[in-house]
Amino acid sequence: QVQLVESGGGLVQAGGSLRLSCVASGRTFDIYSMGWFRQDPGKEREFVGRIWWSNGATTTADSVKGRFTISGDSAKRTVYLQMNSLKPEDTAVYLCGSTQYGGIETWGQGTQVTVSS
Repeated sequence: QVQLVESGGGLVQAGGSLRLSCVASGRTFDIYSMGWFRQDPGKEREFVGRIWWSNGATTTADSVKGRFTISGDSAKRTVYLQMNSLKPEDTAVYLCGSTQYGGIETWGQGTQVTVSS
């Protein structure tokens, strides 16, 4: 099994920055992709960004492109989300997810990000 633990969330003013981290443990050799999603109460989970460990390729959602950067350390199976120029609409619980071979997905507990105007 894989376990994911996120950290780095908090309260920040609009225009500020935060850096989220997600560390994987357990059967990490099964993981080929990790990513970030976010969710507000009453809304659908929204894709934010993903990284593939095989070649380090990344992708980010259009809604955050230019402001958020996803990166990672494959050896440590750790993924980061650098969030700059934060807006109140970025307020959400940010969840880390991993995809393992066989299509198994694992989710962390999430970390709250609150952006005040």
